[in-house]
Amino acid sequence: MRFMMMIKADKNTEAGVLPSKELVAAMDEFNQEMVKAGVMLAGEGLHPSSRGARITFHGGGKRTVTDGPFTETKELIAGFWLIQVKSKEEAIEWASRCPDPLGPGETAQIEIRQVFEASDFPAALQEAAGNEPKMRAQLEQGWPKPPQA
Repeated sequence: MRFMMMIKADKNTEAGVLPSKELVAAMDEFNQEMVKAGVMLAGEGLHPSSRGARITFHGGGKRTVTDGPFTETKELIAGFWLIQVKSKEEAIEWASRCPDPLGPGETAQIEIRQVFEASDFPAALQEAAGNEPKMRAQLEQGWPKPPQA
């Protein structure tokens, strides 16, 4: 089972305040622990919403692009991990072992959400998404190569 563990943003992450050297070192140690255990698939921090955008779909093909920043900080994500574990309980255990993600004096939250797998859908929907297994295999093989910045 795959789970996404998401660190909720706060006023500091939205202001672009970087974590302390100590917190970066503690997070690195935590990440290495997950890599050694074979559960970590990905993990990244995110820039503030002021550097992002939202696309709103209005039906009938109409879309609106809104540039950040976004005001509801408690609804924003500052970073994430994608992990593969045997159960929700194991995902909770890993999240509970995380160093305090926003540092001392701040209230932090990590939200855990299970990722849908093809097998979670009825057969008719699996057929509609027929290319998904092929695309996932290509991604696991490192193809296509990402564009160079």
